[in-house]
Amino acid sequence: MLDDQVILVTGGTGSFGTAFTRRVLKDYKPRKLIIFSRDELKQYEMAQVFPEQRYRAIRYFLGDVRDKERLHRAFDGVDIVIHAAALKQVPACEYNPLEAINTNILGASNVVDAAIDFHVGKVIALSTDKAANPINLYGATKLCSDKLFVAANSLSGPKTTRFSVVRYGNVVGSRGSVIPYFQRLQSEGRLPVTDRRMTRFWITLDQGVDFVLACLERMQGGEVFIPKIPSMNILDLAQAICPECQIEEAGIRPGEKLHEVLLPEDDSRNAIEFQDYFALHRHNGGRSATDPRLTGGGRWCDEGFRYASDSNDRWLSVDELKAMIAGLDSA
Repeated sequence: MLDDQVILVTGGTGSFGTAFTRRVLKDYKPRKLIIFSRDELKQYEMAQVFPEQRYRAIRYFLGDVRDKERLHRAFDGVDIVIHAAALKQVPACEYNPLEAINTNILGASNVVDAAIDFHVGKVIALSTDKAANPINLYGATKLCSDKLFVAANSLSGPKTTRFSVVRYGNVVGSRGSVIPYFQRLQSEGRLPVTDRRMTRFWITLDQGVDFVLACLERMQGGEVFIPKIPSMNILDLAQAICPECQIEEAGIRPGEKLHEVLLPEDDSRNAIEFQDYFALHRHNGGRSATDPRLTGGGRWCDEGFRYASDSNDRWLSVDELKAMIAGLDSA
């Protein structure tokens, strides 16, 4: 699928981009893999792990998705784009709203335009559970981004560019996630949690890469793909990291939910359920039993269905969380 293809990853020096790069260089033979990001230090550090002298396909391209002209230069000759660049920290987006808008919305629009202008074959944009019924600015900007990428399939017209979105929850061990934060506080003997009832969806970086690669194969354009992933309770996570630590309840921060949603009930009427994922489609005016998108064992979601972290049917145990954390430490 990726052999002899030119692939570009925006935000390529982030947690996902690094994991995606490792997988692609290990399992495929791309003609070129372009790491597009604005941070020269992260590019330098990544180049120590994946040097161009050893990995002939890799290229490091400094640029910002806000800069449309730079994207045009980068996208020339590209076959596949993975759009992972975003401002992701909820408090930072709350206090710097225009920065979040410029990167997450206007940057997404720039990616769409460049992909269409240069006839990119496939584009997958990474999204977040916070984009479903958003209550913070980060989630709101990512919802706008999702809408832009879905609508882009109409903009491309007779051209061949297809756009889809992958939406999932918290990523184990990603930069800025709660696990490294808790680990730093272990020595103090206390762990602050926002609310003892809080739940989140959980996925590993490798699982995220697997899902994106699978969606690259199955996408037709216009889908929001949502993996079926487990939930966890914040107290179980604290127990897995530091069972002897004292728990201090700090209260929910501005823009934070008690539970997250990946597929709201208002969207589920246009969603198809498969064995290990959901595919949310643009409204098509009906739920035909003969819809070709049901191929592969799909079924329309039940009316009123809601896929949320508190009502999920799969939960991570403390032992499973410990195993995940041990895997991070040994990676």
